Amino acid sequence: MQRRGWAPAEPTRGEMQLDERTSLRRVAGLSTELEDITEVEYRQLRLERVVLVGVWTSGSAAQADASMVELAALAETAGSEVLDGLIQRRDKPDKATYIGSGKAEELRGIVLDSGADTVICDGELTPAQLTALEKVVKVKVIDRTALILDIFAQHATSREGKAQVALAQMEYMLPRLRGWGESMSRQAGGRAGSNGGVGLRGPGETKIETDRRRIRERMAKLRREIREMKTARDTMRAKRNASGVPAVAIVGYTNAGKSSLMNALTGAGLLVQDALFATLDPTTRRAALDDGREMVFTDTVGFVRHLPTQLVEAFRSTLEEVTGADLLLHVVDGADPLPLEQIRAVREVIADVIKEQGATAPPELLVVNKIDAADPTELTRLRATLGNAVFVSAQTGEGLDELRDRLSIVLGGLDVDVSVLLPYQRGDLLARIHADGRIISSDHEEGGTRIRAKVPASLASALSPYAGSAEPAE
Repeated sequence: MQRRGWAPAEPTRGEMQLDERTSLRRVAGLSTELEDITEVEYRQLRLERVVLVGVWTSGSAAQADASMVELAALAETAGSEVLDGLIQRRDKPDKATYIGSGKAEELRGIVLDSGADTVICDGELTPAQLTALEKVVKVKVIDRTALILDIFAQHATSREGKAQVALAQMEYMLPRLRGWGESMSRQAGGRAGSNGGVGLRGPGETKIETDRRRIRERMAKLRREIREMKTARDTMRAKRNASGVPAVAIVGYTNAGKSSLMNALTGAGLLVQDALFATLDPTTRRAALDDGREMVFTDTVGFVRHLPTQLVEAFRSTLEEVTGADLLLHVVDGADPLPLEQIRAVREVIADVIKEQGATAPPELLVVNKIDAADPTELTRLRATLGNAVFVSAQTGEGLDELRDRLSIVLGGLDVDVSVLLPYQRGDLLARIHADGRIISSDHEEGGTRIRAKVPASLASALSPYAGSAEPAE
């Protein structure tokens, strides 16, 4: 029986997701198996041991190193153990083996010395490059796109997120299907000989062609399901827009602290983890500022340099939250070695999405997060470079009051100044003005209530039949 006045703290949804994600994990370095070469079969359950490979074609050495550090973080997020890394300086990747034949032989030696079982390349490889490099290093080779897709597959929780990830994986897999042996060779039809005869007469479809056909059918089904789920998302977005409450989309680089900032502003209790792409599913929460103004915050999927085109295509319905927002809260990791590169990468993806949608870009408010962990010298430089940005720490709460003030100012500039005479029968509109706007003056007259207020543009259009004047807010 619980004591009177006492109740255990309920875990948030994010805490429950984090417990579920870490409920079963591998611990490296605890193997006790004996090394016995006389065993017929040798099996070992362990973390994948990987070697990273990158091609440095442009930019500075610091940018090349930062790209490899990010690739290592991606590999660790996927559950791998990074053993070594290799960067090849070239004008462009080699068409055959991505890094060139000589460097591929050197990579083979590193794989043998380290005992790695996987090579991860920092770029999107063609099917021919994957095959050729695997033949040289004689272990599994994957590229950056496959690695990111694997992380998305692990972290997707909602039905829509799982369908989007599955579609992206199939789009990536379709041109890279490979097969070995006679099961992949074309059937002989009615021809006699060693490859023909009884039991082999047929339409001539190979096993790999059958797999491709099944994948295309599955992709078509997934697209239909995503379109149906998009309809539901559009309906919810339309209801939010009709309410007149401003919509704020939180965007930014992966692991910049978007979910932490969302929790600090709204108390949403989202999953927070020091990992890349920890949260994928967009979450919407309503919050109120100090002046009573309400707004809706939506946490979106994180971006990354060279975001795979398959993910942009599959997550299009999710990224539409960006185009429908009244304001973009662009979160930047202030502790990252190259925060300006993060800003550029995010803006490129947003510009592509807005261009494809044919929409107008919403205004942007830069928020530099993690100032408690950033280098003071770097912060000084960022303050000089990003003069209009707000510097906060979602972890300690520093700067959040300033952020709320800036949100109030920016969203207040989006309001419309209206003067209306509302009949007493339209109490519903009066209630909306109180809830979503800010009343400047109010007088009761014989014909109704005369109100001057600042309200969202959508509410101003509903009040226009009763307006005495309506002017844009200054």
